[in-house]
Amino acid sequence: MPELSQGAEPRTVNDVLLREEFRREVIRKCIHLSSIAIPIFYFFTPRTTALVVSAALMVIALALDFGRHYYPPLFRVYHAIFGSLLRTHESDALVKRLNGGTYVLIAATLSIFIFPKLIAITSFLILIVSDLAAALVGRKFGRRKFLGKSIEGSAAFFVTAVLVIAATPKVGYEAGEYAVGAVAALAGTLVEASAGNIDDNLSVPLAVGLTLLAGYAFFLPSLDIYKFG
Repeated sequence: MPELSQGAEPRTVNDVLLREEFRREVIRKCIHLSSIAIPIFYFFTPRTTALVVSAALMVIALALDFGRHYYPPLFRVYHAIFGSLLRTHESDALVKRLNGGTYVLIAATLSIFIFPKLIAITSFLILIVSDLAAALVGRKFGRRKFLGKSIEGSAAFFVTAVLVIAATPKVGYEAGEYAVGAVAALAGTLVEASAGNIDDNLSVPLAVGLTLLAGYAFFLPSLDIYKFG
């Protein structure tokens, strides 16, 4: 049995498992962060083009995700590549659920189809940045329970969501736009923290987008939310 170095604390099996799960979560979120290419691409691309590309990627992801559950050769290849990164519910052979990456592409396609460009980009950036912050802060520092998550993780989500709202383009840069954005950030925080049956990669951008859309319609009707497309 190896000796502990002076001053080192003994690590339990649970500590090792938690460290390994955190390491995997970091890898997952690095991959998740790469999807920031979607709103950047959409910002410089016409809506129709972005929708076609996003929908094509979504169809491919759905085919692979469903196919792995029903076609054993694909299952072996898929899990050899991505198996270590899948969460327990994503690799359950009985439930046959989609993985988070597929939900990201579904959310991107729906956001581009439903919302004006400004709202779609803002909603999706919040999903990428704030979900990442909430997951890493919550796993590392989360101590106090809040809905289905932790206060620490949810606070990280809300703060970063507000920062995204502050940084993204606005229609007229009026104070009301930032107030509506802050409410949308809160809506996203509550949805992300809730332990619902819908994957938060889908529910968060839709909740944020619908809140922004309603906020502009009711409180800022004079602003053209289709200014950017």
